[in-house]
Amino acid sequence: MTLTRPPATTPAPAPLVRLRSRLTAPLLYVVSFAVALGLATALVTLAGHSMGDALLALYQGSLEGGASIGQTIDETTPLLIVAIGAIVCARAGIFNIGQEGQLIIGAMAGAAIGLFVPGPGWLVGFLALLGATLAGAVWAGIPAVLHYWRGVDVVISTMLMIFVAMQVVSFAVNRDYLLQETAVKGQILSPQSNLLPEGVRLPRLGEYPDFNLGTGFFIALAITGVVAYLLRYSRWGFRLRMLGMNPVAARRAGVSAAALGGGALLLSGGAAGLAGGVMLTGSVYRIQAGFADNVGWEGLLVALVARNHPLVAIPVALFFGMLRAGGGFLASTGVPRYLVSVVTALLVLAAVFPAAYAELRKRRRPAAVEA
Repeated sequence: MTLTRPPATTPAPAPLVRLRSRLTAPLLYVVSFAVALGLATALVTLAGHSMGDALLALYQGSLEGGASIGQTIDETTPLLIVAIGAIVCARAGIFNIGQEGQLIIGAMAGAAIGLFVPGPGWLVGFLALLGATLAGAVWAGIPAVLHYWRGVDVVISTMLMIFVAMQVVSFAVNRDYLLQETAVKGQILSPQSNLLPEGVRLPRLGEYPDFNLGTGFFIALAITGVVAYLLRYSRWGFRLRMLGMNPVAARRAGVSAAALGGGALLLSGGAAGLAGGVMLTGSVYRIQAGFADNVGWEGLLVALVARNHPLVAIPVALFFGMLRAGGGFLASTGVPRYLVSVVTALLVLAAVFPAAYAELRKRRRPAAVEA
């Protein structure tokens, strides 16, 4: 009996393979956004509104005019800072999802410094940002210690610390001897702090209703540039990548997982705390229980969509900032708030899906090769 081999398949030429791989990602983004907009159109139409009017409102709230663009940049700034911290942590192979708690704890520390520390406004403002950064790092340091000392999973511990942070801030803004606003005769006290003095706030370029933005955006860009350079060219960045890709090889090469990985977690928490400080001194000016407003979660999404590339995080953060700025304007036009959240979530899923699909394909390749 003669066995015949099946005819060998001819592999595609290398240029065609490269062209196909380059076209796949843009095509996936187009299809994802088309599906998301289709679903959003159906939902908005069923609710008795026009999708054209909704998209126009999103555009008006995010890109039409100087004030809208400034609002988009203000929304982008903390998202970018949080994302850069998350990228540093992910490069070390650690998944920090506690940015929401680290951000609000940093903002609380910044508010305490800004309200109670005497001195020149510029100095107190700098100390408020520094204190917010250190407070966020300390809050992330607790899961780091638990992980490297007792083996507690970082994902679980950082997530649980969010709820603790919310309770701590809620306690502080409900006590007149801590951060609750000063009592005024005839007014009911609210669970929030006093407004920061004007001298402590970050300066703004331009004035409303013309183009204006907070100088915190330049802080975010500077941090992004420094981190991108260090991750790519420094010894620290190389050791960080080594630890994230192969912890065993990193340990054999003399890399301390506790020192380097714990330091990355501290930097991630410090970045989230700084984002809270920038929000406090740049636009919100007071601390309250709902201060974080999902910035920590969305900053983490920015890092995931950017696939842990610091420079790519800039346009991705701008996109998320547009959604946040436009979503607020859309709600003011009469579209129910839950529809705004649903439309925003669909657009976010459309932005996340291509990166997730590419990651799944990358993980399936080794299994296909083995088979």
